[in-house]
Formats: sequence, C-alpha cells, structure tokens
Amino acid sequence: MKSSGREQLLHAALEHFAEHGVGDRSLRSIATSIGTSHRMLIYHFGSRDGLLTEVVAAVEAAQREALAELTAQPGTAPREVVLRFWATVSAAARRYGPLFYELSAHAMQSRPHAVQRRETLVEPWLAPLTDLMRQAGVPPEEAPVRARISLAVARGLLHDALVTGEFAQADAAVAAFADLVLPAPAAAPRP
Repeated sequence: MKSSGREQLLHAALEHFAEHGVGDRSLRSIATSIGTSHRMLIYHFGSRDGLLTEVVAAVEAAQREALAELTAQPGTAPREVVLRFWATVSAAARRYGPLFYELSAHAMQSRPHAVQRRETLVEPWLAPLTDLMRQAGVPPEEAPVRARISLAVARGLLHDALVTGEFAQADAAVAAFADLVLPAPAAAPRP
C-alpha cells in the first residue's frame, strides 16, 4: 500500500525530531530540514502545533499497536508478553525515546501541541495492562494498581537506560520486576 504525501511528511518529521529533538524550531526550519515547504506542512497539519500533535499521536499509536498485537496472540503467557513488549519498546526507544520524553515534558509544561498527551500518556495504557494482570492471575482489585506500577517502572527503567546506555541491565531489571508483579504460573498437576 502506497503512503500518502501527508503520511510521508509525518514520517519525515518524526524521523527529524527523533534525530534532532523538537526544540523551538519554526515550521519553515522544520520544512527545510525534511525537504518540503512550510506551505505543505500548513496544508497537511495546519500549524507547527498541529504537526507536533500528529507526531505525538503517531508515536503513541505505534506503541499501543505493538502491545495489542502481543496480547492478541493466543496462548502467550503474560510474562512473555511483558518481556516481548519491553524488547519492542526498548529497541524503538534507542531512536525515539528522547523524543518521547521531550514531548512528555511538553505535556507537563502544558504546551499546546502536547496538551492532549496528558490524556494519552497514562490512561489508555491502564486498561490493556490491567487486563494483562488479570490474565496472569492478579486479583481483580489489585490489577489496576499493578498495571499503573508496571507502566511507571517500565518508563523509569527506559529513562535510565537511555541516560546511561545500560540496556542489558534494564532488560534484567524488567525480567526481575515481571517476576515480582506477576504471579508465578500454577504448576501442572502431577499424574
């Protein structure tokens, strides 16, 4: 399937921001950097804030799609889902992680392009993570709390790995955390 000009521009902007950060660059400067005109960016996104809003949405959608794909695989143990999702996210974070945290900071500062991020940064993740906890055998009343803790721990470990470059240690910490937060699978009954 061929992507549209809008999708190509969005992808080029995402890659540009991943490489250089968002900063306070003008729409003209961004357009020049990605090989288009500011008029094309205005046509497709309305403004710099509109472009950044779409970049935020694209980053969030890709992560949620990855989790949805993993949880949709029948017979995959919740711990395996957690470890596979971590591997997917941490691999992508080597490229997009600094952008993720920069845009998260923009949400904390209530910048116009990131205001919606306040609604998408945590809340949409809680339902699928709560379901995963329940599938693992976490009691229903504890599952939402463990889901929120898991999201916070994963983001903290991701931040640490991006700052220090110690992804192997973060991988080990995620595996240890999964053992702590997810109940051990029930042993098969002996014949």
